Amino acid sequence: MIASSIFLAFGAWQIVLIVVVVLLMFGGKKIPELMRGLGSGIKEFKDASKEEDKPTTTDKKE
Repeated sequence: MIASSIFLAFGAWQIVLIVVVVLLMFGGKKIPELMRGLGSGIKEFKDASKEEDKPTTTDKKE
């Protein structure tokens, strides 16, 4: 998995520094809104990918 190897490449101080920079850029009040938006986007993506896997029935009965 690429994501897990990316986090292993960073040390604890680098992750803390990134979190502090994000807090300074967006502020504490804006972070939950951003995370909600990210979560809903991921949920919509998962739902769309599940719909693609399901076979569709386009046969019409006359």
